[in-house]
Amino acid sequence: MAWCIGLLALLTAYLLGSIPTGYLITKAVKGVDIRDYGSGNTGATNVFRVVGKGAGISVLVIDLCKGLLAVLLVKLILTSSLTRFPVLAETLAWWITIAGLLAILGHSRSIWLNWTGGKSAATGLGILLSLYWPAGLGTAAVFATTLGLSKMVSLGSMTAAIVAVILMVAFQQPLPYVLLAIAGSLYVILRHRANIQRILAGTEPRVGSRS
Repeated sequence: MAWCIGLLALLTAYLLGSIPTGYLITKAVKGVDIRDYGSGNTGATNVFRVVGKGAGISVLVIDLCKGLLAVLLVKLILTSSLTRFPVLAETLAWWITIAGLLAILGHSRSIWLNWTGGKSAATGLGILLSLYWPAGLGTAAVFATTLGLSKMVSLGSMTAAIVAVILMVAFQQPLPYVLLAIAGSLYVILRHRANIQRILAGTEPRVGSRS
C-alpha cells in the first residue's frame, strides 16, 4: 500500500508538470499551435517572442508554479501517510527527488502534446524553490543578472542551472536534493543544445527580437 501511495504521488507530479501551459495560452490568444512557430517549443521564451509580453510572462509564472506545486503536493501526499506507513519516512527525500525529475520531464515531454514541450527551466526553478527557497531565490537572481547583461534567456537559464547545483551543495542540502539539482541542471542544458550552437555562432536571438 505504501508503494501505491508513492506511485500515486509520482504520477501526480508528472501530470502537473505535463500541463502544456504555453500551448494552451497560445491557442487561447492566437488560435495557433506554438510548436509551429519560432523555436518550436512551448516555453515562455518562445511564447514571449511569438505572442507577446503578457502571454510570455503568464506562461513563465504558471510553469514555475506547476513545478512548485508538483513537489509540494507530493510532500503533502506522502507526509500525510507517514503515520500509517512509517517506511515512507525513511525514503521521503528520494520520493520527492523522483517527483521533481518527473515534473521536469513532464514539462518537456508532455503526454498531452505527443511527448513534446518546453525546456523545463521555469518548472525546474519552481521545484528548486519548493526544495530550499534560498537556493531558488539565489538561482533566480543569477538568471536575472545574466539575462540583464547578455539579453539572452537561454544563457541565463543555463547559467542559473549550473548555479543551482553550486548553491544546493553550498547550503548542504540532503544528497537526494543535490542529485536532483545535478540531474535537472544537466537536463536543462541538454535541452538547450541548439541554443549553445547559436550562441557560439553569434546568432542566438536576444530579448526584444520577435518571430
